Amino acid sequence: MNKRTSVILPVFFLSLFLLLSSGCFKKKDLSLKRNTPHNIRGVLSFKGTFRDLPEKHLAAAKSFGISPLENREEAEGLKEQLTHITTNPYYCVDSLTHSIPYLVPRAGELLDSIGANFLDSLTAKGLNPNKITVTSVLRTKDDVKRLRRRNGNASENSAHFYGATFDVSWKRFEKVEDEDGRPLENVGSDTLKLVLSEVLRDLQANNQCFVKYELKQGCFHITAR
Repeated sequence: MNKRTSVILPVFFLSLFLLLSSGCFKKKDLSLKRNTPHNIRGVLSFKGTFRDLPEKHLAAAKSFGISPLENREEAEGLKEQLTHITTNPYYCVDSLTHSIPYLVPRAGELLDSIGANFLDSLTAKGLNPNKITVTSVLRTKDDVKRLRRRNGNASENSAHFYGATFDVSWKRFEKVEDEDGRPLENVGSDTLKLVLSEVLRDLQANNQCFVKYELKQGCFHITAR
């Protein structure tokens, strides 16, 4: 090793060490990430835009869904034909009391699209990430009987019987925390509802789903097409 090389190598390794160290120990940005909202329009009317009648939901669900199940034991035997719905990066699943977390594959794909499109829309509109909340999925006949004791308006001929229908809350969303621990400014539920309505309107207009705005239940009732 010549004299010049013996000088260059230590300098090179020192520079490399400093470069790596600066990356490893770079101070994290822990300032509050604020929303910068823009282009949030929603729809002219929730009831007017999302007024697909139960008959439409039922016909679509029957066309490619499963046959109604008597109880949850029967549902166990159909797991191979269904998509298991569980909390994931696109949506969260509520504590289901009158339904079970399964959908036919087409409806499962639609739910994924809604969740992914919603997150993309929030980013495009300068809003911090939130996930939609699924509140009801596949119901058996036993589930509906129990639900009707609590809610007399619950339909005995529900589209939820067929695994093609699910409900998404317009009241409750789940904030996605920053991976590096940076605090994120909250997004109001009214604003999130507007963004979600735009996502559903576009999918509805593209003939991918039927949507009914449920005021009392606080949800969008959605059936894949």
